[in-house]
Amino acid sequence: MAVREIRVQGDAVLEKVCKEVKALTPRNLVLIEDMLDTMYEAQGVGLAAPQVGILKRIVVIDVGEGPIILINPEILETSGEQTGDEGCLSVPGLAGQVTRPNYVKVKALDENMEEVIYEGEGLLARAFCHEIDHLDGHLYVEKVEGELHEPVYEEEEDEEE
Repeated sequence: MAVREIRVQGDAVLEKVCKEVKALTPRNLVLIEDMLDTMYEAQGVGLAAPQVGILKRIVVIDVGEGPIILINPEILETSGEQTGDEGCLSVPGLAGQVTRPNYVKVKALDENMEEVIYEGEGLLARAFCHEIDHLDGHLYVEKVEGELHEPVYEEEEDEEE
């Protein structure tokens, strides 16, 4: 499909609350494909629709186990705690320590508008929380403990969004 421009911190669209998706239109299907293309091109593990300028409650995530598409996602349950470096495609070149739940259970609609439930731990739990925050107009930098810094990567590990 197409790679879209990723909006960066300071763009007003990133501060707005997204609208619920009522129906899966051809335009929404194109948006989902474009979001996946954009996320993969940018080497991220997640992307929310407002990051490409669209105020719809749509998220795509891939932590290395194949794409997850979430439409109108909501967090049902969380437990535990993890603190680690977090980054964001909308805050390029920076990362910061953020504490998130270590386990997250999410309910959403898939690309067929059928209800799905996902459970995730570690990076997937972090990605669920991070991307759903975007849908409510929040960036991870609001939760950073300490200073933002340039990310440090371990070999073959990219935990940026």
